[in-house]
Amino acid sequence: MARIVALAFVYWISCVSGALAQQKAPSWDELAAAARSEGKLVVSGPAHPEVREALPAAFKKRFGIDLEYLGGSASAGAARLRSERAAGIYSVDVTLAGIQTMATIYYPEHMLAPIKPLLVIPEAVDGSKWKRGSLWFSDPDQQYVLRLFNAVGEQFSINTRTVKPDEIRSAQDLLNPKWQGKIATRDPTVPGTGSNQAARFYIQLGEDFTKRLFVDQKPAFSRDERQLTDWLLHGTYPIVFGVDDARVDQMHKEGEPVLAINSLPDLPGTVQVGNGLVGLFSNAPHPNAAKLFINWLASKEGLEVYARAAKWPTTRNDIDEKSFVPVAFIPETGAKYFDLSDWEFTVTKKQEARLRIKTLLGQ
Repeated sequence: MARIVALAFVYWISCVSGALAQQKAPSWDELAAAARSEGKLVVSGPAHPEVREALPAAFKKRFGIDLEYLGGSASAGAARLRSERAAGIYSVDVTLAGIQTMATIYYPEHMLAPIKPLLVIPEAVDGSKWKRGSLWFSDPDQQYVLRLFNAVGEQFSINTRTVKPDEIRSAQDLLNPKWQGKIATRDPTVPGTGSNQAARFYIQLGEDFTKRLFVDQKPAFSRDERQLTDWLLHGTYPIVFGVDDARVDQMHKEGEPVLAINSLPDLPGTVQVGNGLVGLFSNAPHPNAAKLFINWLASKEGLEVYARAAKWPTTRNDIDEKSFVPVAFIPETGAKYFDLSDWEFTVTKKQEARLRIKTLLGQ
């Protein structure tokens, strides 16, 4: 009897050991070997020249696999993918996008596949390496859309030749008649930064404030970030919403009369994701290469490449962000922010507010 029990115990141990062996996480080399058999990887992302150069070069150097990077506007990219998929064509593996595209197009139209089961490299899934204590999935199912960036956004910027910082101590000061015709902002009627900010004002400060700011103050609207930044620098419009944060910070350091205002007593700071969301397209043509890329992008090495190129702070805690991102753009631990890239805000309140603002503007 004792011999039978002993044999049974040995058999149980061998079964457990076998199961554990099967569960052992694959190595980078194993993932890369499977990916190389597919030849390449196709990634769609923002039209950012540094990102366009950095990601393919680093991925090729690390794994010997070509990365074809399709950079461009989110709306154009989404339209192309819709057309292709309608024709049964699947050409792109992974997307790097913003919350609007992910939450209102790719996710609801069932264009994404779960990425959580594909994250198998220990350093990518180790919760202690992430600021929230775990991977930050933005989608309701907590498995389709992984958040990689989180940055403090500027409320607005001023040209200090015309506007002194102590002249705007609260959001209400923006409604002073002296600033009528002297404010510019991203277009609040189309999806993007402008509508994000306008919806935030509408929700937190009410319809009356929003109408007075976007209608009565007669602001100039633009969809061009560079144009808004130039208007600020030259004082064409001395109060501007939606400028290039990094450029304003650099100009300020160089002595130019520009200053970013990140928060006001009645308008706390915001955070946003930029193009820091990653998703895997269903029916990806190079699934093994996509799996490798997603694990690499979630690791310190891969995410640092992307973050340094884009100059955005990340959701990992082991990357030296202060070496390439202004401290003002890095969220403070324990501080409360309004998340402009929150999923629920994007799919419900923001859309409702944007439609109401268009009505206020007579559109």
